[in-house]
Amino acid sequence: MTGPVLVPVLGDQLSHSLASLRGSEKADTVVLMMEVAEEATYVPHHKQKLVLFLSAMRHFAAELAAEGWRVDYITLDDPANAGSFTGEVARAVERHNPRAIRVVEPGEWRVRAAMEQWADKFPCPVDILPDDRFVASLAEFRDWADGRKALRMEYFYREMRRKTGLLMDGGEPVGGQWNYDHDNREPPKKGLKAPPRPLFAPDAITRDVIAMVEARFPDNFGNLASFHWPVTAAQAQTAADAFFAERLADFGQYQDAMLFGQDDLFHSMLSTSINLGLLDPLDLCRRAESEYREGRAPLNSVEGFIRQLIGWREYVRGFYWLKMPGLAQANELAANRPLPAFWWTGETDMRCLADCVRSTHDNAHAHHIQRLMVLGNFALLAGIRPAEVQEWFLAVYADALEWVELPNVAAMALYADGGMLASKPYAASGAYIDRMSDYCGKCRYKVSAKTGPDACPFNPLYWDFLHRNRPALEANPRIGRIYATWDRMDEGKRADYLATAETFLRELAPANAEK
Repeated sequence: MTGPVLVPVLGDQLSHSLASLRGSEKADTVVLMMEVAEEATYVPHHKQKLVLFLSAMRHFAAELAAEGWRVDYITLDDPANAGSFTGEVARAVERHNPRAIRVVEPGEWRVRAAMEQWADKFPCPVDILPDDRFVASLAEFRDWADGRKALRMEYFYREMRRKTGLLMDGGEPVGGQWNYDHDNREPPKKGLKAPPRPLFAPDAITRDVIAMVEARFPDNFGNLASFHWPVTAAQAQTAADAFFAERLADFGQYQDAMLFGQDDLFHSMLSTSINLGLLDPLDLCRRAESEYREGRAPLNSVEGFIRQLIGWREYVRGFYWLKMPGLAQANELAANRPLPAFWWTGETDMRCLADCVRSTHDNAHAHHIQRLMVLGNFALLAGIRPAEVQEWFLAVYADALEWVELPNVAAMALYADGGMLASKPYAASGAYIDRMSDYCGKCRYKVSAKTGPDACPFNPLYWDFLHRNRPALEANPRIGRIYATWDRMDEGKRADYLATAETFLRELAPANAEK
């Protein structure tokens, strides 16, 4: 075959430095970009998530074309659209008769499984390249994990610090400590308010995508009136500039705080741009380090930000590929309750959960403590089926890709993997939410009440969770000692906890099966 090289670029690979583009000759390359129904519908994506990906893809294609690349772009509403990556590559092979296909490995297991069949399907060589936009290769992570009984992010993170040199003084961490998480757990002060993040008005391309999504997915979760996500690298850089200038300094101490109606606080709001490929996470880490070294941001904030990117983000990617496909079906605690309806409607008297669902609906976003310690904690305590919780998280958040979402939900929030990722279940009563937020003061439920109809549901659910999972958890050194407290309670008090939890759970309405 004597045709050009065909370079498929996926929706989360919107980086001009992508390995498949580097070294390619523009005159000898066709860049294939595909909006396909299979990706748009495999979960019921939030409307803003759909618009974000499709608009960012179209903007990236326009940038490539302006730089002289030959771009073959297939829109979702093209009548000839085959509906899948494999189908669209097949059509592109017919159109262009390529002598080779060069593609960067995808982030998701199911896409990789399909991609690995291309060599047998198409009459030209298929070269699947490693995604070198990460600090650690998948092979490097496998080598690190080999032989370890449990995988802990902290030790992997230290290796990434040494590899990158970030926040290092020679061979030692800046400040003498690797991790300043203990300084990053401040509850919100009264009157705390963060600077607003930049909002990006939809341009003509984005408006066209919004109209298409509203027409094709009218019943999907979310609204598009508040769509203001960055959809280009330039916009993403503007968002990053604002974060470093206005919010990084306070990010650390308040990163776990929650305030009713304040959806962003001091969080960077850059995860969508990072996961799309519009921002380079290592560049962001270097910028954050410069803010510390130049005296504009404290070490705890900068270290916390860097740990999220070269620590946790890199770690969950490696964990995902190490544990798939089994991780998607993991259910170590045999949780079997259906997802509650209020996760879609927000119609619950639990003020914390209602606010998190409201933010998720309006913004396709909730910050990591809202996801872990409100939504995730509730799902863990109530025994919601992991597969349903995982699908919900993957559907509703604009930054949700399966490789990052699944370990965070299945292993971190739900302990469905039995503790390979997290050393203990992240289970908490209402006291934690009361300490870290202002949710409880105006809630219908009383966080101080432990049992009965007015008790904060997190209180009885916490003990009910521990009681029913005692065989699996009692030997855990980080949580097992709590059973001594349970055992010291008088029998009547224990019975009240379990009865209150049973009443609450019995009255939970399940989500519509169509969702």
